[in-house]
Amino acid sequence: MTLIIAEPAPVLSGAAAEPLVDAKGLYKRFASTDILRGIDLTIRKSEVLCIIGPSGSGKSTLLRCLAGLETYDHGEVRIEGQLLGYTERGGKRVRATASELQHTRRNVGMVFQQFNLWPHMTVLGNVMEALQRVRGFPKAKAAAQAGRMLELVGLSGKADAYPSRLSGGQQQRVAIARALAMEPHIMLFDEPTSALDPELVGEVLQVMKQLARDGMTMAVVTHEMGFAAQVADTVAFIDAGRITVSGPPRQVFRESKNPRLTQFLQNYLDRNAFWSGDGA
Repeated sequence: MTLIIAEPAPVLSGAAAEPLVDAKGLYKRFASTDILRGIDLTIRKSEVLCIIGPSGSGKSTLLRCLAGLETYDHGEVRIEGQLLGYTERGGKRVRATASELQHTRRNVGMVFQQFNLWPHMTVLGNVMEALQRVRGFPKAKAAAQAGRMLELVGLSGKADAYPSRLSGGQQQRVAIARALAMEPHIMLFDEPTSALDPELVGEVLQVMKQLARDGMTMAVVTHEMGFAAQVADTVAFIDAGRITVSGPPRQVFRESKNPRLTQFLQNYLDRNAFWSGDGA
């Protein structure tokens, strides 16, 4: 199996190069186990970061820390220059209040492995819900915004359907539309295709590729190496809570000499070649 590598995006300068997300020295511990061990990363406007690595390496925990859904223990995360999860009071860093946290992460959208749609609401209702409850949109305005997002993900004809009548791929596209409706500045995707049957993966990846082409800033935890090779500006390989390799797709997938990354990619390529019938 051959990975088609995208050409790197042009380097930005000036204000456009300022990090939209900036994490420095990030540590996270659960009980006595260090899950993240000194993560440094930046994501700039319109950049796509793909995070790869073995199961249990800390990928999803990192994404949840960037979204403000997990509290990191040391280091810092800044979203558009604002410290996430903490604030300075009396010269000391203290936990942010719920309202302060919500304000800092207001421009961050997230799509999870599971779709988490309300089964008693229509597709349109699912996308409208946060617009009305969080943004305070009147019903007509929320419906119009939700309709535009459903059209964007190719589901305008399913507005009146209920989630139980949709395929997994369609449900995940509704979840993407729901996040996009809030007009985030960055979208975080936590293995968005892992719960899908293989034949449904492509329709979700196509939506994500279009978002990237449209300039959406994205951080994607994924096992879809082809997607990462084609779409990412930067690929970060995490192993045992540390980013051990990071760079443009060509550098990571073809030029890196890191033995752990080589082993990880070989396992991936062997497994996909086997299932695709291309040989061992």
